[in-house]
Amino acid sequence: MGKGIDAYVADHQFRKRDPRFKDVDRYKERHRRERAALFGKSVLFLPKNFTLSADQRFCICPAGKRLYRNGGNVVIHGYRAVKFRGRKTDCRVCELRSQCLKHPDRTEARQAHFFLGRSESAPETFSQKMKRKIDSLTGRMIYGQRIGTAEPVFANIRFNKGLDYFTLRGKRKVNTQWLLFCVVHNLGKIHQLGLATA
Repeated sequence: MGKGIDAYVADHQFRKRDPRFKDVDRYKERHRRERAALFGKSVLFLPKNFTLSADQRFCICPAGKRLYRNGGNVVIHGYRAVKFRGRKTDCRVCELRSQCLKHPDRTEARQAHFFLGRSESAPETFSQKMKRKIDSLTGRMIYGQRIGTAEPVFANIRFNKGLDYFTLRGKRKVNTQWLLFCVVHNLGKIHQLGLATA
């Protein structure tokens, strides 16, 4: 932080927020179904399979039953949410129970959460600031350069050369070993492509 480095660090949801990857969920859905068929499990319903009413007083489950609100202004990890819970009498005899509950043998009723956005009372975290920075047009452009500059180096060192873990402990020793990894990478480039590429 004191070195004045203008960092751009992506989070796990970075690609999900990118408009260029808006169709990625359809491939994930197919993957979920194929995995469930392979391991003999049923595909569980997600919150997107539940229909929220316009006044947010109830939601409808995939079986057509009502889940009633049991929390209207809940804050979960800094995000406002509305909570719903199904009736035990409906869930106990439901045909879709195995697809709705992760543990149908010990869970009595389904619960669902719908997130409405960040809570006003929650202060903006460093992660939120970085998300705002990296989601900007400039941030996406700068982070996009990583694919052509940094990623090939790490891929070559870790997968091609097999140098994917440190055998020493301590900052100085690990740094020395990392510099040796970089020497191996650069010598390989010189050997393969000549001095101009090193």
